[in-house]
Amino acid sequence: MKNKLKTAVKGITKWINVRLPTSLLALGAVAVSVGVGMIYIPAGTIAAGVLMMLAGVLMIKGGDSDE
Repeated sequence: MKNKLKTAVKGITKWINVRLPTSLLALGAVAVSVGVGMIYIPAGTIAAGVLMMLAGVLMIKGGDSDE
């Protein structure tokens, strides 16, 4: 039972380490785009597109906690 719990905790920790940076990257892009969109809607749309393209490139290049 103790071994299964340790394995589960390690699996959850690994999943969080892989997913958290990507999630923060996407949420940061959304936050910046919304902020710009509050000032001027077309600029917010353009900023969202640019930031999402940048996020896509960074996600493709990837990397995980082992690097």
